[in-house]
Amino acid sequence: MPQLDADLVWLRPGQVADRAGVAVSTLHYYESLGLIRSRRTAGNRREYRRDTLRVIAFIRAAQRVGVSLERIKDALDQLPDEGLPTKRDWARISRQWHDDLTHRIAELTALRDQFSSCIGCGCLTLRSCPLSNPGDVLGRDGSGARRFP
Repeated sequence: MPQLDADLVWLRPGQVADRAGVAVSTLHYYESLGLIRSRRTAGNRREYRRDTLRVIAFIRAAQRVGVSLERIKDALDQLPDEGLPTKRDWARISRQWHDDLTHRIAELTALRDQFSSCIGCGCLTLRSCPLSNPGDVLGRDGSGARRFP
């Protein structure tokens, strides 16, 4: 396997941000959460490995489907510290999230289907609306605030 020049492996924050489509402050935030790592140069500047771009793409894709940063970090913590993650590593994460994503898709589909039939109902009631008040337990005791004295 051909070796890359060391200057090609490491990118400055601005380069990573531009290529990943995020702000530099997002890189710093992800780093503070332990989602990505950087190194410091002799001049105390941050540099990120080029493969950080793939990790950021993974983070953003997972966030788009509603996966929390905490769960994303748990998944990233399973990847090897050194070297690049393999297809098998990514497949393992995918299997772990499969059931949760399937459940989330079902919930979103039900919401979409209920919402489209509910838009024009005009009931304007919080007591019976399955969208704004699903499974209301406190409502059985009557109207008004129940958790405050």
